Amino acid sequence: MKQDERDILERVKEGALSVEEALLALKKQPFTDLGYAKVDLHRRLRQGVSEVIYGAGKTPEQIAGILKNLTEAGEEKVLITRFSAEAAEAVSREYSISYFPEAKIGVYGSMPEPDGLGPIVIATGGTSDIPVAEEAARTAEFLGNQVTRLYDVGVAGLHRLLEHLDELMQASVVIVLAGMEGALASVVGGLVDCPVIAVPTSVGYGASFHGLSALLSMLNSCAAGVSVVNIDNGFGAAFTASRINHMKVKA
Repeated sequence: MKQDERDILERVKEGALSVEEALLALKKQPFTDLGYAKVDLHRRLRQGVSEVIYGAGKTPEQIAGILKNLTEAGEEKVLITRFSAEAAEAVSREYSISYFPEAKIGVYGSMPEPDGLGPIVIATGGTSDIPVAEEAARTAEFLGNQVTRLYDVGVAGLHRLLEHLDELMQASVVIVLAGMEGALASVVGGLVDCPVIAVPTSVGYGASFHGLSALLSMLNSCAAGVSVVNIDNGFGAAFTASRINHMKVKA
């Protein structure tokens, strides 16, 4: 424990600082500067989840260095996204990591038991959307959520989706992933009574513009309760869904 943190706790013990003031002070503690990265060691204190390592564009040595810093600071589990198989293999020589190749997700530590309000349903328009869906699914599981996967239930065969109405109606949050024209988000939004998070994917032919067509369709959804994240952002959708699924009334 750093000396400034100890001083804060001593002041609380002496009655010179309230618990609320101490908590605010701890939230403002600095990061660790590794030169190539400034690691936020107090993100869990501020936001409830430790810093997530975005693997794309980082060398295995940089990822390992950030992971080392987080674990030395007491983090028992760390999520690594957009993690290539080659980088995962290199980092796993130093750290025990569970790697999920389809999701390009790495997990240091164990997955927690689900403790959310209910299941998060993840539905895809087609099989080609599954890599982004798996990024969302593994992220949601890492954050302590029960996940139900409904893959390849797009509007080209609507009966496939309607076979799963029970799962949809039991969901706390639904994440819908679709490329092409992105219509599945509106259909699901018109069926359920929970928040729907739409993820446009870069799946489709030329005029889909690598997901832009689906993005604009989802933004213009006529179904109430549908929000939209960026193209292929399964991680962002899952993080938001997990927060919804863990909401508590704040005093």
